Amino acid sequence: MTKRTFGVIGLAVMGENLALNVESRGFPIAVYNRTASKTEEFMKNRAQGKDVKAAYSLEEFVQTLERPRKILVMVQAGKPVDAVIEQLKPLLDEGDMIIDGGNSLYEDTERRTKYLESTGFGFVGMGVSGGEEGALKGPSLMPGGTKAAYQELEPILVKIAAQVDDGPCVTFVGPGGAGHYVKMVHNGIEYGDMQLIAEAYDIMKNALGLTNPQLHEVFSEWNTTDELNSFLIEITADIFKYIDPETNTHLIDLILDSAGQKGTGRWTIMSALELGVPIPTMYAAVNARVMSSYKAERVAASKQLPGPTTTFDGDVKAFVGKVRDALYCSKMCSYAQGMALIAKASAEYYNNEISLPESARIWKGGCIIRAGFLDKIKKAFVDNPSLPNLLLAPEFKQSILDRQDAWREVLVLANELGIPVPAFSSSLDYFDSYRRADLPQNLTQAQRDYFGAHTYERTDKPRGEFFHSGWSA
Repeated sequence: MTKRTFGVIGLAVMGENLALNVESRGFPIAVYNRTASKTEEFMKNRAQGKDVKAAYSLEEFVQTLERPRKILVMVQAGKPVDAVIEQLKPLLDEGDMIIDGGNSLYEDTERRTKYLESTGFGFVGMGVSGGEEGALKGPSLMPGGTKAAYQELEPILVKIAAQVDDGPCVTFVGPGGAGHYVKMVHNGIEYGDMQLIAEAYDIMKNALGLTNPQLHEVFSEWNTTDELNSFLIEITADIFKYIDPETNTHLIDLILDSAGQKGTGRWTIMSALELGVPIPTMYAAVNARVMSSYKAERVAASKQLPGPTTTFDGDVKAFVGKVRDALYCSKMCSYAQGMALIAKASAEYYNNEISLPESARIWKGGCIIRAGFLDKIKKAFVDNPSLPNLLLAPEFKQSILDRQDAWREVLVLANELGIPVPAFSSSLDYFDSYRRADLPQNLTQAQRDYFGAHTYERTDKPRGEFFHSGWSA
């Protein structure tokens, strides 16, 4: 029997689609799933007629693979990944490698990399973005680990990744858990992006009175612009035209307003707090999903806590343009926060090896946050590798300055009408805080020194000198 080039463990939708993607690029594959019936179903249906070998035990699976073995593990993050690794280890030979393609916490990936590399195996923690379609047709891949392990996998990864004008959407991200770290931040940006779009929808529907067909037209038009062209805007336009076959009404109006989450947004916030990097847009997005889960309480509260009775009586078309501008400015703040977090993590954890231009480039295709302006983000960091914040890149700086009046008007209207816009507001707060030379935390520091003798620095003394006063004397 001819040995297989690549193996996939885990045949949920992402695992199946990645397996078929690899096979479609000319690499014979082997597959294994803990539940044999799932493997049988895959072989009878989607894998029929393809160069796929099914295995019904891990021993059989490992023996079908050519050496050095390349095994992609697509199981639930956490303990299941560790369990598969422990089951595989006794069956593998030195130089074989395991790729964790799930949404694992980067700290777990750090631990697994050290553990497996020290025992002679290769390990790659690889972020995969693109959902079901991306996995099948070409995702954005964010592998981290050792350069040697990546180079062994590179011929396959460059073929299965999404292809854009400047190459495949894959790069060696950096050592250890760097790949999963960048994927985590990608997901944090995704949270922010989705919440911002939801807030734009809320304003246009409940303040401006747009119907679903009109919302479809607006988002479709926005997707043709340089500023907002993106995967998420594209699918949002599609959502507003979809008719539920059961009720013959727009499905969007039948979906419960309680959004789920899988943890990567929360991990992003925790990491940002540890590193001291402000990411308020992402925090607002995660908090909005948490608030949405309080459906019963919100329904009860809505009967007791009336809001403003003001209505919008202006030019609807003109204000839609202002919502577009507010969305663009807020999105840029979200991306600026994400890139700043990656930069700080790269310096603190990964020897400055994570490339910001490459991070932006590999998100240009395949992934959920792919957007037209990612090429400009890449260029901004190529032109100025020491750029401290994306908001200071000449093009983005001027774009926001040109639109900030509209941005502020949208928030004023939302506040007047009682429409919550936490991500819009957090983005503007981020912009206003970043552009201010002086913030009121001089008072905060005085308070800390007053009650806890935490000391303070003075504006009329050199930085690094600390003082304490007897405030109550």
